[in-house]
Amino acid sequence: MGDVESVRAASEPLAVNLLDPKSLIDTFGLVGVYAVIFAETGLFFGFFLPGDTMLFIAGIASSAVAQHLLGTQLSLPALLVGVPIAAIAGAQFGHFLGARFGRAMFDRPASRLFKAQYVDKAEYYFNKFGPAKAVVLARFIPVVRAFLNPVAGILEMPWQKFLLWNVVGGVVWTDGIILLGNRTAGVIPPSIIDKYLLPIIAAIVLIALLPLLRELVKRLLARRRGPAEQASDDDTDSQPATRR
Repeated sequence: MGDVESVRAASEPLAVNLLDPKSLIDTFGLVGVYAVIFAETGLFFGFFLPGDTMLFIAGIASSAVAQHLLGTQLSLPALLVGVPIAAIAGAQFGHFLGARFGRAMFDRPASRLFKAQYVDKAEYYFNKFGPAKAVVLARFIPVVRAFLNPVAGILEMPWQKFLLWNVVGGVVWTDGIILLGNRTAGVIPPSIIDKYLLPIIAAIVLIALLPLLRELVKRLLARRRGPAEQASDDDTDSQPATRR
């Protein structure tokens, strides 16, 4: 019986759900938060990890109601210092990979995890907003933040300039959402906060996706406007010239 319990206890960490921030925090604590944020920003195949929700849940885990809601407590100072460092280090590593290996690192067939359109979207934002603004804004856009860092390296953005805006974006993104989670847990009564948890997380994800949704709407409108304008031009050309 003792051997069975030992095997079960040893296997419990292996059953962690990588897409569930609560499971990751409960199993790995601060190390889990650091690892997820580093992987999501530094390793492009980590784009599926729950960065925004992980930060918000980590903020709640550092509040007075952490034990009541999550069964674990994290240090707020350790989060506010360590998580930005993980985010900055991850992004800088992604930039290094892009500068070192170039487009060859994305030269792979499409799969369920990797699609060339992710790289194209990151490059689109890089060119549209310019290097500095793109590095900061990408932090708040899921998927794009995982691919923009190596794309910045591929497009030869100097590492010193990248580091400057990487620090700005990394601190604002991580500490901003962590503090939002911490303060939310302090405002909403512990007895009902779990009812608001999912809607708040959904709102954070929606806000993060707004730039992508805005671009999608603009493209759809442009596609509709294109045929209409073409038809209008054709009608104009087909009308006979007015005699004087």
